[in-house]
Order: sequence, then structure tokens, then C-alpha cells
Amino acid sequence: MTRGTLYDGTLHGGRLARLHPSQVRDRQFTVVGFGRRGLDPGEVRRFLHRVALDLATLHHDVARLSEENARVKRALRDWQSAWSERRQP
Repeated sequence: MTRGTLYDGTLHGGRLARLHPSQVRDRQFTVVGFGRRGLDPGEVRRFLHRVALDLATLHHDVARLSEENARVKRALRDWQSAWSERRQP
């Protein structure tokens, strides 16, 4: 790994840039040579680790946004109830 990159991705503001689906689909791994066949296990593990990190982040974001959505809906219902009570004579 070189400075400024991590798992073949670039760092933005100290954070790894999010994977794009095409990066996963089109990923090519180095073929191991010197009498061995297959892919470089370390390279595959690093890439899978990066995919797992992105998935964990996305799952966390979905949960956080679902909670925020529920909070906003409750606040809107409360506001609507309070507003309708004020408008009724």
C-alpha cells in the first residue's frame, strides 16, 4: 500500500472513499505466479474487508436515517395535532 491509498481506494478527508458498485463488479485481482495458481489471497482479503466496511457503514446509515425518519414523522404528527386543536373553536 502506498501513502494516501488504502485497499486500492483513495482517502478523502481521512476517510476511505465509498465503493461504487461498478468497482466491485469490475474488480480484477492479481494472478499469483511462481508455480502457484489462483488469486493473491492478501489482495482478495483486503478488498473483501473494504467491501465489508462499506456495507457496515451503509447498514449503519440506513438505521440512523430510519430513526431520523420516524422522529420527523412523530414531530409532524404532534405539530398537526397541536395545529388542529388550535384551529377548532
